[in-house]
Amino acid sequence: MSDLMAGIIVGIVALPLAIAFGIASGVSPEKGLITAIIGGFIVSFLGGSSVQIGGPTGAFIIIVYGIVQTFGLEGLAIATVIAGIMLLIMGLLKLGTVIKFIPYPIIVGFTSGIAITIFTTQIKDWFGLTIERVPADFISKWVVYFQHMRTFNFWPFLVGVLSLLIIIYFPRFTKKIPGSLVAIILMTGIVYLLRNYLGITQIETIGDRFTIDPSLPQPESIPFNMQTINLLLPSAFTIAILGAIESLLSATVADGVIGQKHNSNAELIAQGAANIIVPIFGGIPVTGAIARTMTNINNGGKTPVAGIIHAVVLMLILLFLGPLTKHIPMACLAGVLIIVSYNMSEWRTFHSLLKNPKSDVAVLLVTFFLTVIFDLTIAIEIGLLIAMFLFMKRVAETTHISVTTDEIDLSAESDVYREEEKLTLPKGVEVYEINGPFFFGIANKFDGVMQTLGDKVMVRIIRMRKVSFIDSTGLHNLESLCRLSEKEGIRVILSGVNERVREVFVKTDFKNKIGDDNICSHISEAVEKATDYVQMKYKQ
Repeated sequence: MSDLMAGIIVGIVALPLAIAFGIASGVSPEKGLITAIIGGFIVSFLGGSSVQIGGPTGAFIIIVYGIVQTFGLEGLAIATVIAGIMLLIMGLLKLGTVIKFIPYPIIVGFTSGIAITIFTTQIKDWFGLTIERVPADFISKWVVYFQHMRTFNFWPFLVGVLSLLIIIYFPRFTKKIPGSLVAIILMTGIVYLLRNYLGITQIETIGDRFTIDPSLPQPESIPFNMQTINLLLPSAFTIAILGAIESLLSATVADGVIGQKHNSNAELIAQGAANIIVPIFGGIPVTGAIARTMTNINNGGKTPVAGIIHAVVLMLILLFLGPLTKHIPMACLAGVLIIVSYNMSEWRTFHSLLKNPKSDVAVLLVTFFLTVIFDLTIAIEIGLLIAMFLFMKRVAETTHISVTTDEIDLSAESDVYREEEKLTLPKGVEVYEINGPFFFGIANKFDGVMQTLGDKVMVRIIRMRKVSFIDSTGLHNLESLCRLSEKEGIRVILSGVNERVREVFVKTDFKNKIGDDNICSHISEAVEKATDYVQMKYKQ
């Protein structure tokens, strides 16, 4: 019973949002409802979270609007299907946990940027401006707004202000019924009376702009061709990354409330399936919706049944009440989306992040301004690149390479089996310890240390007890070192190689190249072999 009530309430809450997100994305309002119905059902049926609610969200508005303006509805369908395939592959490859490591400043940066952009898209309808075509980019939008400010219409503006006040203050009376739904019902009724009985026709409604089809859509084929696919790949990648981040973030927030743990890979598979199927019926991208998921939890939703019921409720509304949506004023939907943009802005979090280290602030601001001024696709790609470079820089800074030529202090060692506190190195033996992952970020640092060698040595011991992983560049460096050392008559011995790194050596045949005898488990064993080798050389 609790799932039934939660599903009904979430369905009612999702109604105005689905319509508003559909229109703001540049498609007809029923497309938003279809997305919430089909996508919401698939996400609940297949998802890895028991309480996740899927559907269209504000995060996709900007990227979807841009695709529709440039490539049309067919281009949007192709991009969404490709994004769905990407999400499906992410889930099958078990990359759900990896997505969670996307830096927080990037998430806040583009989320805040999206919020500003959504607010900007609603100025025309809120102020009732007469503009034939609103530009897609941020700066051009505001230029056009100021140029057409003389067409300001008081009545739509009043409707928008009243809608905002209702949405903001109605929750003080009850939180069971969403303020956005109350605002739409009241303002639709008032505007209907104003238009039909008082002759005030300046207030534009959904029906003035769209023809609504209150029926379930038939599946249609999507015309794929390589040229369009190549053009839409960057946008599809953005949809996939954005969908993965938002859905997993929503599921993680839900976990903290219900005390359960979601399956991130199953969630990605569900999101992928939803985004592959929904475009066939004319829908827009789907992801997990934090606000609707929290509404589901707060109203007693415990199982995926609540999400399925939410989809059924929306379907019944579309079939039986769909024609009534044409009377909803556009200014009222603008008020709904302005509140959505404010909630998305996270301005308090944004402000607090400005006090973080300069590298985090740089990532935050670059992602934010690129999202607002240019494009969300560019913002995410460049933001991720900057974050990765900064991460590699930090790892490289924390990875140290030390050289020992006399003795090793064993008092704090954990990979030795001798009782002595110090291990003396014979003349002609040098020990190089790599303290951290050995990847391409520190390969040059290792080369630099090796080039500062003093007297010619007989044995080089490479301590790798703190090397958690090694990549192809690090392996190439080791192979080069072994090859050059062999030419110079110098033996290379590896010490403290963990199982993960040893597996890499076996798979790449490096183990045979260096020789199994030259890979030791302990530094003591390595020094013993080095000592025996040096003594043998002196006897020759």
